[in-house]
Amino acid sequence: MAHLGARITQITPGRVHIVLPSRPEVTQQHGYFHAGAASAVADSAGGYAAYTLFPEDTEVLTVEYKINLLAPAVGEHIEAVGTVLKAGRTLTVCQLEVFGVLDGRRKLVANGQQTLIRVNPSER
Repeated sequence: MAHLGARITQITPGRVHIVLPSRPEVTQQHGYFHAGAASAVADSAGGYAAYTLFPEDTEVLTVEYKINLLAPAVGEHIEAVGTVLKAGRTLTVCQLEVFGVLDGRRKLVANGQQTLIRVNPSER
């Protein structure tokens, strides 16, 4: 996330917001945010949202995720929101949303779902 220039802006139990400012390195040839950058911050937002509910001595890994790109991602920044839908002992499912933010107005540009696994460091 540091390489992309993304930062966490809000953390609550089961919910994390990550903001990615617009710059040439994260946009594609038409000036929209690249789908890979939007997907990366969505994946991280969901992963951290799940991690907020895990025991302290565990880690999180993504098992799978699916993203639907709903509209071109334009704006001063995009905001990814990961929200835990179901936290289990092993697997956790999150909702992923990505908003384009321009002049303070948010527009949903992508949404998806993610499955994560809780891992004990000794199991790696």
